[in-house]
Amino acid sequence: MENILYVLGGLALLVLGGEFLVRASVGLSFKLNISKMVIGLTVVSFATSAPELLVSINAAINESPAIAINNVIGSNIANIGLVLGITAIIGPMAVNNTFYKLTWPALMLFSLIIYYFLWTENLLARWEGGILLVGLVTFLVILIRSAQKNKDDIDIEEVDDAAATISYSKIFSWLAIGGAALYFGSEFLVDGAKAVAQNMGVSEGVISITMIAIGTSVPELAASIIAAVKKEKAISLGNLIGSNIFNIASVLGITSVITEIPVIEPQILARDIFWMLGFAFILYPFAYIPRKYGIDRYEGVLLFVAYVVFIYLVF
Repeated sequence: MENILYVLGGLALLVLGGEFLVRASVGLSFKLNISKMVIGLTVVSFATSAPELLVSINAAINESPAIAINNVIGSNIANIGLVLGITAIIGPMAVNNTFYKLTWPALMLFSLIIYYFLWTENLLARWEGGILLVGLVTFLVILIRSAQKNKDDIDIEEVDDAAATISYSKIFSWLAIGGAALYFGSEFLVDGAKAVAQNMGVSEGVISITMIAIGTSVPELAASIIAAVKKEKAISLGNLIGSNIFNIASVLGITSVITEIPVIEPQILARDIFWMLGFAFILYPFAYIPRKYGIDRYEGVLLFVAYVVFIYLVF
């Protein structure tokens, strides 16, 4: 029971820390005169990937590489199967042209690259992490240029204008609170998850691809459900795909540059990563058939059912 509390407490701190970090980052970006569009496409995406990043770095340094890798794989699966599935069930989702031309191809490319890197040497090496980071910067440059050309065609995170008036003292205090909450949250979560895995007799990879992954996807899920119920523009498909690209490129990229990540659990390459590739791939036909530019309720049901099947098979 104590270990479950560690996991839940860790997740709560990660959510809190992520929220403070997003607010502080947006406030600081306004102070530096960065455009609202660039803030939405880069700063907010980086900040919302911070919980996964801290968990992966902490796990890799503390010799739990399965948690470091499966935290990202599981989070990407949960973003599509759980978050996108439930959101589409509540209300059909619109898809724009950038999805077909840029964000979906980029997601598939990054997903295949991470599979190739892990498969070739059973290791994510420092130089491979460097390639992922260079790829991310390239993707962001192309995305920002595309956004400047087609302003109506890019899903940009809602960036609150009120952040422009925040004082420097508030920004740095939020950064300190957010950083501390993320640090201690990742410590509690990794330690708790390792203990839960030992007590349940399952691997660390199983706990990270289910419990931790769902936990780090809770903020996106909550925001999506609230927006869908209010009939507002739900957290968009573009933002979820952006989150998945950031998870692979920035989280695994930065973590592997700090410390190489070995693959120690065979099911990561034998099963888990194929589910991640499958969920990423299926989005294109879903967004194209039966009607272009939309994901319908029954497709949301299929995604959610597939996610439940995945969780069942993992256990």
